[in-house]
Amino acid sequence: MEEQEKNIETKQRKGAAPETANREEERNQVIVRTSVVGIAANVLLAVFKAIVGAASGSIAIVLDAVNNLSDAASSLITIVGTKLAGKQPDRKHPFGYGRIEYLTAVIISVIVLYAGITSLESSVKGILQPETPSYTAVSLVIVAAAVAVKILLGTYVKKTGERVNSGSLVASGEDARMDAVISASTLAAAAVFLLSGLSLEAWLGAVISVLIIKSGIEMLRDTLSRILGQRADKDLVNSIKKTCSSFPNVYGAYDLVIHDYGPDRYLGSIHLEVPDYLTAEELDVLERNVAMEILKQYNVLLTGIGIYARNTRDNAEARLYQEVRRIVTSHDTVLQMHGFYADLEKKTMRFDMVISFGCKNRREECNTILDEVRAAFPGYQVTATLDADLS
Repeated sequence: MEEQEKNIETKQRKGAAPETANREEERNQVIVRTSVVGIAANVLLAVFKAIVGAASGSIAIVLDAVNNLSDAASSLITIVGTKLAGKQPDRKHPFGYGRIEYLTAVIISVIVLYAGITSLESSVKGILQPETPSYTAVSLVIVAAAVAVKILLGTYVKKTGERVNSGSLVASGEDARMDAVISASTLAAAAVFLLSGLSLEAWLGAVISVLIIKSGIEMLRDTLSRILGQRADKDLVNSIKKTCSSFPNVYGAYDLVIHDYGPDRYLGSIHLEVPDYLTAEELDVLERNVAMEILKQYNVLLTGIGIYARNTRDNAEARLYQEVRRIVTSHDTVLQMHGFYADLEKKTMRFDMVISFGCKNRREECNTILDEVRAAFPGYQVTATLDADLS
């Protein structure tokens, strides 16, 4: 086990360097730079809104200022998390520290939730004990300017986050754009008050609080899903399989498993179907070339490449495959059958099948299908592997 960890760490350092290391460093710099811009903008907005809110007696504007401070704190945590996540792998953590970014995202989600709950508490008090706001032209102009700043900031941060695959930046950008809508609603409430004398401040504050809480819950849910280990991105999976299948003597790529160790930090394994006449040396060269290409194109380190042999010597084996495939895929629960290999002399056959998670008892379904195949081919020793629908 110790030797395996050393080998993985060596591949991470050598295989990914220098291109991947430089790319990662550049990504971290972009995240930090964008977060600094977010901190500066949110602190300035918070100061302006706090002054305007206190002067006008507007609960909604004061709550908006608190929300800006929480946004600034989130950007600061993003910077700290990015720095910690950038640490190199070591003996204790051979897969690196990339998942720290997800932990910081959890902290940000909790901060957003706390801000929403406290804001809701203040709004409820305002509803029960209403106060008459006092607006000035200057205060409304400042809030309008804040709306414009938030739209520009949110668009910039979100696009940058999408470009560097930073969930924290994407969430911050989306949150900023939502803040712009909320601030615009504050202006609408002010207009209603000036035109009709009807104060909606406390009620609007409650709506703002609910939206903040909703945003925090969604952020927390998405981040916990990544920590638990969610399904790999469909486009990434299809691209990796397509690249693997493009190599000579590779008929197909299956059973791709990708482990997420932080944004753009992946370890994985895959099975390749190849002709049964390849030698161990030829397989070794093929596996190395595939692993290097996948690392270069997708920054996914394939720590394991399994092999499926395909029959190439007898047409009878191909006909056998077609009949077995017909039986297996006649079941709606079967998503895929692969890895088929038959030995007519020894009367053995083996294959893998992927059964949907929607099947209540996948193991029982596998055994039922296996019994059907055995009944159709008496005298054959039939074995099947139950694969999960991982990708």
